[in-house]
Amino acid sequence: MHSNKVALITGSGTGVGAASAIALARRGWNVVVNYSKSEAEARATASACSEAGASAGVETLVLRGDVASDADCRALAQAAVERWGRLDALVNNAGITSFAGPTNWDAIDAETFQRIVGVNALGSFQMIRACAPYLKAQHGAIVNVSSIAGALGIGSSVAYVASKGALNSMTLYFARALAPDVRVNAVCPGMITTRWFRDGLGDEGFAKVQAGYEAMAPLATACSADDVADAVVWLVDGARTVTGELLMLDGGVHLGAAAQRTPTMERAPGR
Repeated sequence: MHSNKVALITGSGTGVGAASAIALARRGWNVVVNYSKSEAEARATASACSEAGASAGVETLVLRGDVASDADCRALAQAAVERWGRLDALVNNAGITSFAGPTNWDAIDAETFQRIVGVNALGSFQMIRACAPYLKAQHGAIVNVSSIAGALGIGSSVAYVASKGALNSMTLYFARALAPDVRVNAVCPGMITTRWFRDGLGDEGFAKVQAGYEAMAPLATACSADDVADAVVWLVDGARTVTGELLMLDGGVHLGAAAQRTPTMERAPGR
């Protein structure tokens, strides 16, 4: 069995997933970098992981897979164990949305709704089911990258809110079901200053939403991908007594945002 611990991070070609992969590699973890479309970016992330963990002999494995497919989920878990003989952590980071706003319900048809839930909620369940036996053997950890959308009911679309609410509930379910062998937690970011947001909102919309978000947040800031990765790493590679937590990473917006409805938050996605 390989001596380095092993993490499988879904959707880790870019953004929070990439930042989490690099941060774990820096701590000496081997990493499975998963992507569904962005192969070139996934390979760039893998190279950054190898460089960050060079002193610890860190290895990476780049694998294509759609978490909405149960067969792909099982193949991802199996490939990690075949390569290194172990799996110590799963980070369910893969996620999608549709930027529809809080009242534009006609923009979310059944196919779109099902696809969002299929990746964000069903995909996370399928990954947990596929990885659980291997994680139990290592007394490992699961971190679900969720959102304040699932806790506050605000976000880029009703489908996204529903999917993250389901993911939050599953976090609590699996924290009980997999105890005492596996710790299960979620991080719930608010706005994250990544390409994911900018692509969805456009440059002008992104700037407007960020300004409104930071004006509302008690800490007057949005998250960076590295901020979220720091929390993911702590929950994966520390936090020995922590399970079943939904950790809010939102600059304090959850302290009052549920009672507020400002023009800039009308389209503010909760991720």
